[in-house]
Amino acid sequence: MPNLISMGLDSELSFKIMEAVRKGKVAKGQCDTWPEWKEEMIAHGVPDWYIWSCEKIKYMFPKAHAAAYVMMAWRIAWCKINFPLEYYAAYFSIRASTFNYELMCQGRERLERYIQDYKSREDELTQKEKDTLKDMMSVLEMYARGYEFCKLDIYEADARKFRVIDRKLMPSLSTIDGLGDKAADAFVEGRAAGPFLSRDDLRNRTKLSKTVIDLMGDLGLLEGLPESDQLSIFDFG
Repeated sequence: MPNLISMGLDSELSFKIMEAVRKGKVAKGQCDTWPEWKEEMIAHGVPDWYIWSCEKIKYMFPKAHAAAYVMMAWRIAWCKINFPLEYYAAYFSIRASTFNYELMCQGRERLERYIQDYKSREDELTQKEKDTLKDMMSVLEMYARGYEFCKLDIYEADARKFRVIDRKLMPSLSTIDGLGDKAADAFVEGRAAGPFLSRDDLRNRTKLSKTVIDLMGDLGLLEGLPESDQLSIFDFG
């Protein structure tokens, strides 16, 4: 486009020619106005080799897009170095689609055992497991830099976003296996009424399945929460 403008072509026409050429429409014969544009280019002294090249290009990536991507990469790298926890919080919230609290947030040693298991059967992994392994490697990098996760607090954790608390990372509720985004949103709505009185109360207010609630209990996320609202004589012991 700048070349055509420098040769005297109208700026708007130069833009249209550029878009048609770089997208391959001219090369594929899908540009009805190309003969007219070609005559305009010849009239302005555009070299034959230049016009011939325009008719051969099947795709050309815009320089402005490439520059924007490089600038974004530099910004991300700068944040990763200078604000590591904030970087990982954003990355895990947005990019880590298979993040799993049970697999990844129980310490580096346990994570490395899972990674070793996945790699030992790498040829047999499902696509979801491959994505999980990728996320586990990102978490391993975070551990290697000396950062840790704090225990997920069901009253403090966000439904979908990771949080930085006391220089540690708190995973989102949606990272609990079986508790997707919508269920995590429902959990946040349910807890807005106040502390849960029991697991039954939690189930009624959040509509979570018993399987998910049992898993949360196994992960130590429901400590001190009785099974039912009903009092037992042993509660007074």
